[in-house]
Formats: sequence, structure tokens, C-alpha cells
Amino acid sequence: MRSRSLPLLLRNTESLGNHLAEHIQSFSLKLVKSEIIYGIHSVHEALIAARRHFFEIYIDKKKISKRHDIIIAMAESKNLPVKKIDSVQFKSMAGGNVHQGIAARVSKYPWGDISDILDQARLAAGNIFLLLLDNILDPHNLGALIRTASCVGIDGAVVPKDRSVSPTPIVSKASAGALEHIRLARVNNMVRTVKMLKDHGLWIIGTDQNAQQSVYSSDLTGPIAIVIGGEEKGIRPLVKRNCDMLISIPQVGPINSLNASVAGAIVMYEAFRQRQAQKSK
Repeated sequence: MRSRSLPLLLRNTESLGNHLAEHIQSFSLKLVKSEIIYGIHSVHEALIAARRHFFEIYIDKKKISKRHDIIIAMAESKNLPVKKIDSVQFKSMAGGNVHQGIAARVSKYPWGDISDILDQARLAAGNIFLLLLDNILDPHNLGALIRTASCVGIDGAVVPKDRSVSPTPIVSKASAGALEHIRLARVNNMVRTVKMLKDHGLWIIGTDQNAQQSVYSSDLTGPIAIVIGGEEKGIRPLVKRNCDMLISIPQVGPINSLNASVAGAIVMYEAFRQRQAQKSK
């Protein structure tokens, strides 16, 4: 006869296994620095990019849509745990930000290395196209710039260690998930990086609203790094002095400056237009 204690033993063993798994996961979270990303695009693109480790995905149980179902299916195909939680928990988890009923606990953003970015760009056998972001302190501006950079095929972006916003979950959401794909490097000294890029054959193109040369009369087809400065102070003076060329965006209205992300988008797309035209010749 089958022992009556066997089912109980099996249940106890299963319960012990579940507790052990939870304990291991909790221990892993302590060992690996993690953060919560939120928003459909951020979570979806992070899953596609597969550059972060996923610990858990959270779904608002009252806001499940077809787009959520797609992400749930992706998570299940990767054997990732999905938890359905209530709106109050979500509000606390996302810090009051718009989360679209989805979030994920993931490892911190994986910084790239400027040397690796240059090497990979050369392997792609194209003119190197980089974005240098100096003094960008607003996460929404950084996110918007990275989103545009991804659209025009930027090989990589660079930010300084100081005087720059980090690639936070807010940046990921503002970029519509583009942050999860782009190679972003952080450097200790932007001026030294500019000089290094020059040694590698890149032309450094700075943006300055007072520059005499228009972006539309500038040759942006070669190996270049476009420098975008923050809204209040622009590019720092020493970085500006080390640029090969300074360009401006023509304006005729009473407001004499553009939002940093808008200015960056205009310059990047003019470079993209010129480079695409060159390819078609």
C-alpha cells in the first residue's frame, strides 16, 4: 500500500523548494544591483535587447491588455517570473510615474566602452557617427536624444561622468525603450575623449546658437561626433574650444534657443539626410 505520508512529504518538499527559490532570488538581488524599469516600451525593448538580467516582471492585474499579453508571452518563453499586483503596489514601485501597468526588476544599465564602440563601428564598415552629450542634466532630454540617435543609426553615445544625468528608468521610458539598444559610454574627461576621437580620424562638430555656420551648409557625411550641450549653459567652454567646427540652427522667431533634444534631433537628422544621400550616389 502507498504510504499516507507520501503526499504530505511531497507537498512539504515542494513548499521547501519554493521557499528556497525565493531565498536564492532575494540573495541574488542583494548581490546584483537592480532597479525597476516601467512602461510597455521600456520592458518590451529590454526583453528584446537582452542586455539586462530580468529578476521579475510585474503586471497590474486590473490593466492587462493585448500589449501586456505579448510581454507576458515573451517572459514565459524565457522562463521569467511574472507577478500580477494591484495598483497601489504599482504606484509605490514606479514612484508615482506613469507606468502603463507594467514594470520589471532588472540589473542596472550596462554601460558601454568608448573603445568597443569605435571597434564595432569600424567592423560595420561605415562612417562612424557618434553623439557626445555634454551638460545634459534632464532625464527627459537625454531619453529624447537617445531615441532620435537610435532612429538615425548612431553608433554610440557618450556622456561625462560629472555634469550628466545617468541612464535611469525615467530615461529608458522617455526614450521609448531605445536606451535598451543603444551603446552608451561614460567617460571621466570629455575633452580628453574629444582629443582621442580626433586621433581616430573623427571630426568633432559642436552645436552653438551663436555659431556663424549653419547646420544646412555643413558637410556631415564623414566620420563625425556631434556634440550637444545642455539647455542652460550649452557645451562647456573647453569642450567647445576643442571642436573642429561649430554649427548653428537658423531661427527667425523671438525665442532665441531650442530645447536641447529638439536641437539635437534637427542636427542628427540633417546628418542622416546627407549620409543617406551620399549612399545613394
